[in-house]
Amino acid sequence: MRLTTRTNLALRTLMFCAVNKDKLVRKQDAAAAINASENHLAQVINKLGQEGFITTLRGRHGGFHLAHPASAISVGAVFRAFESDLPFIECFSDNNTCPLKAHCVMRPHLSRAIEAFYAALDDLYLSDLVACNSGLEALLSLNGPDMPRSCAPQRDLQDDTARQLQPAVAS
Repeated sequence: MRLTTRTNLALRTLMFCAVNKDKLVRKQDAAAAINASENHLAQVINKLGQEGFITTLRGRHGGFHLAHPASAISVGAVFRAFESDLPFIECFSDNNTCPLKAHCVMRPHLSRAIEAFYAALDDLYLSDLVACNSGLEALLSLNGPDMPRSCAPQRDLQDDTARQLQPAVAS
């Protein structure tokens, strides 16, 4: 199985948005960061907006951003949105001219395999791809890498609780 360039760019674009989650990003910035032509990316952005993955704002100061938290965007859903209308093989096409179609039993097996592929990606979320990924953040961040709070070293809560319970020492 091979994914289309549009699907690849869609995932890269969503990752760019997730890394820059508090910003309205521009097509030109995304294109430069993910190594895509602006014209091709415009088609992908349009589809991402139509499918509800991003929110777009037109105009001179326009751009786009994630429509939902990265933790709510399933990679499987993105792949389905971009790949499901493309037949995997001729027998899935409305224009099937295969001479074996009346007797071939391969189609249901291929259908199950394709669904298993998507199902394997349904439990993978955009947040899983970008969280605590400082290398990706360095590549895609508009302002350079920032350490997310959840990745910062955690203080020991028991030590904090013990300090709070100790009486203050006067100096």
